[in-house]
Amino acid sequence: MNGLKNNIKKVIGFMLLAILFTIPFLTPVQKYLAIPNEITILNQDIPLQLPNLGNTVKVNTKEQSVVEAYDSSNIEMSELESGTEELTYQVAGVPIKKVDVSVLKDKKVIPGGQSIGVELQTKGVLVVGHHLVSTDNGTESPGEDAKIQTGDVILKINKHDIKEMTDVKPIVEKAGKEEQALNVTLKRGNKTMDTTLKPIKDKQSNEYRIGLYIRDSAAGIGTMTFIDPETKKYGALGHVISDMDTKKPVEIHNGTIVRSSVTSIEKGNNGTPGEKQAKFSVKDNKIGTIDKNSPFGIFGKLTKQITNGNYDKPLSIALPHEVKTGPATILTVVEGEKVEEFDVEIVNTTPQKKAATKGMVVKITDPKLLEKTGGIVQGMSGSPIIQNDKIVGAVTHVFVNDPTSGYGVHIEWMLQETGVDLTSEQKAS
Repeated sequence: MNGLKNNIKKVIGFMLLAILFTIPFLTPVQKYLAIPNEITILNQDIPLQLPNLGNTVKVNTKEQSVVEAYDSSNIEMSELESGTEELTYQVAGVPIKKVDVSVLKDKKVIPGGQSIGVELQTKGVLVVGHHLVSTDNGTESPGEDAKIQTGDVILKINKHDIKEMTDVKPIVEKAGKEEQALNVTLKRGNKTMDTTLKPIKDKQSNEYRIGLYIRDSAAGIGTMTFIDPETKKYGALGHVISDMDTKKPVEIHNGTIVRSSVTSIEKGNNGTPGEKQAKFSVKDNKIGTIDKNSPFGIFGKLTKQITNGNYDKPLSIALPHEVKTGPATILTVVEGEKVEEFDVEIVNTTPQKKAATKGMVVKITDPKLLEKTGGIVQGMSGSPIIQNDKIVGAVTHVFVNDPTSGYGVHIEWMLQETGVDLTSEQKAS
């Protein structure tokens, strides 16, 4: 008898276990699990489709007109302007699932693709290294002895603002001749500090030196990502500009972007990234200012109208969760100033909810571009990525061991750097 009871318990146990394993695979349960707790969309993406759990399950909202059951498998949400709506799935009046839907205003920008020259003037002068000064008593570096580090920015000397390298020499010469020490104000990271150093005369040049290599500007090329047709603000590059020696972000005093013409391309190979060669003149062809150098690119305002030929129509942007793996295109220049469209594949995308770099992995698939560049090359950073007639992001980095692939940044985070916060605008409305 006890054996029979034990067998019955085992059978019941196996049945319950089988049911527990089976439940998640049932279609109604799968549909229920597929319903998210929160959804954020742009208003041009309405109608919104959500799983329907059957005829016995109703969906209620504050405004019944915005929800319409139009077939047996989906729910269509329509006629909702920017704002927040709450959907509630109910069975016999009992709520079983709540979904918060945030609808943001559609944002359209003009895609870029143009090759641009970039010049940044640093805030102060940047220390990029130390050097030894030869004297009758041997060699020394006053700057290094004063604990000034590579990457420091010299803001002031003897209370004089330092804006460029030419500001430094006359102050150093004067102090050297008077055998006076210099009071130097530095910026190191987020901290400002003071130190002193005394110039010494170099016996070879017969001039006073402080034993520091300094630089006041940085230049290079990149690609325009987007232009706001209303404000003329732009975003480009998709990544921060760092000093080539210190590897630290360049803190800008002011900057300029200019038209640039691609003259040749050095193809990339495994282990060696390729590079666009281009020519531009900072004195001529200025098209805009640079106001910000951030992890998401450079940003500023255009002072002259620019076009990219066949792609000047404003396009809607895609939020990070809208980006899908699969085919896409990029706009970039491989010869002269001609913007062309090339096929790529979005291999991976992260539906980021907070601003972060490296939101996508992109692979070049276009035979023409592969033949010309070998994949992603330096100077291509900022090339806009387009999918389903929306700007989804920009190319930012190449994989050194696979030049056909690299990272991309989501367009929403670049827009935020220009002052466009889609979520804040929705809350304000």
